[in-house]
Amino acid sequence: MKNLLYIFIGGGTGSLVRYFLGKFVESNFSSTLPIGTLVINIAASFILGSFVGSNYKIDESWRALIAIGFCGGFSTFSTFSNDTLQLMTLGRTTEAFVNIFLNVIICLLATYVGILIVK
Repeated sequence: MKNLLYIFIGGGTGSLVRYFLGKFVESNFSSTLPIGTLVINIAASFILGSFVGSNYKIDESWRALIAIGFCGGFSTFSTFSNDTLQLMTLGRTTEAFVNIFLNVIICLLATYVGILIVK
């Protein structure tokens, strides 16, 4: 039951951070791509990679709070999917595929770098 509370707290916190960081990025960086979603996905991938790649024995409560809760609330895969479909619907197919490529490749790299840094 304690872990459910940690997941709840982490998820709520991650969602709030996602909202405010997304607004900040979108208002400060001009792009034809949904750059806020991209930045958040990269950050979430890096955080999760850093967390799961750690050589330290991590308490189950921290795993629930950070890996499941925070990263689950912070990550924006559903938003990424919607942004990409919106670009396609608007006929901006090239931008949609650039968005897919950037989100998938850079997030994979961010996860890997996070793992490397903590090892």
